[in-house]
Amino acid sequence: MPLYMDFHNFGSEEITEEDVYRAHLRDVAVQNKYGLIYKKYYLSLRTKTAFCLMEGPSKEACIASHEEAHGVGACNVIEVSPEYEFHPYLGKGMQDDRDLALTLSGEVDTGYRTLMMVALVDFTGKNEKNSDEVRKLVLQYQGSNINQPNDHIMACFVYASDAIACSLAVSRLLKNVLPNVDYTMALVTGKPVDETGSDFFGEAQERLQILCRLGGNQTVHVDTDTEALLQNNFNKSDTEKGVVKLVSDGDFALFEALWKSLEGQISNADFKSEDLNNLLGLSKAQAYRKIKALTGMSPNILIREMRLRRSLEALKENNKTVAEIAYQLGFNSPTYFTRVFRNRYKALPTTFAKLYNTPLIR
Repeated sequence: MPLYMDFHNFGSEEITEEDVYRAHLRDVAVQNKYGLIYKKYYLSLRTKTAFCLMEGPSKEACIASHEEAHGVGACNVIEVSPEYEFHPYLGKGMQDDRDLALTLSGEVDTGYRTLMMVALVDFTGKNEKNSDEVRKLVLQYQGSNINQPNDHIMACFVYASDAIACSLAVSRLLKNVLPNVDYTMALVTGKPVDETGSDFFGEAQERLQILCRLGGNQTVHVDTDTEALLQNNFNKSDTEKGVVKLVSDGDFALFEALWKSLEGQISNADFKSEDLNNLLGLSKAQAYRKIKALTGMSPNILIREMRLRRSLEALKENNKTVAEIAYQLGFNSPTYFTRVFRNRYKALPTTFAKLYNTPLIR
């Protein structure tokens, strides 16, 4: 039968483990009527949330079962792939005799996970080797590697402290192959099922993508939820070295606004920093100050950098000419694109493409 997970937010209601166990027993009492098997549940008393894992014939059966047991449906229910979602993210762990999910160390499993993404740009011709070394570090720091449709490296950690330790180890590893390797990295903590949506760790993955795609080069961007879980395990001196950048909720809101603005205008050759400022509702001075503090780049440089980063993806796909890629990404000419690409990466676009596949279309 398909696998489902639901989400419960207890709001301001005070809850205990015993309260949630009694609620679980009510679910189990009616499960046969709806053809369900309640497998286990994850509980976070800190955030007053719970996530129930169950097998069943349909999402509707999960909802109806909960409504009969509690008089109200779950906040959200989604279908979960056992192979590609549940096991890579939540598969490590156990459960007690009350079906409460536990980590491998025997602690109550909250269901929350810290996700790490590394966007690696490799001009050494050894991309697979360097990526494999990063994935080995993930395993060394108790993480799980998550398959991605693109060549970004993504990992999942039960503990935020393991994730930050791994990210710093990855930074040290990649520093040894600079300047022939460039990267951005981000850490985000989130829940498996959100208030809305149908994607597993959907909101967390979206935040992760934004931070990793817009973040400054050779920097680890860490969101506030991850920082809150680090407690005393995080060495604040790493922020002073420029290795780690803590992203406040306000900072992320600007990251998100930047992402939406740039995504919509990336192919517009006439799109300049003044247009970006207007979309953000900021003056020229405000936009410069905030964007520079956030990304380490001025607005003009950021626009060009986003176009160049997108060109790397297009060059790897190898189904367009350099000219097509240049115009598609808002560069005024292929010659200009080639010049700024070479200035940024110390290589020609065609050279980069050959590292990943056959020569570009002529």
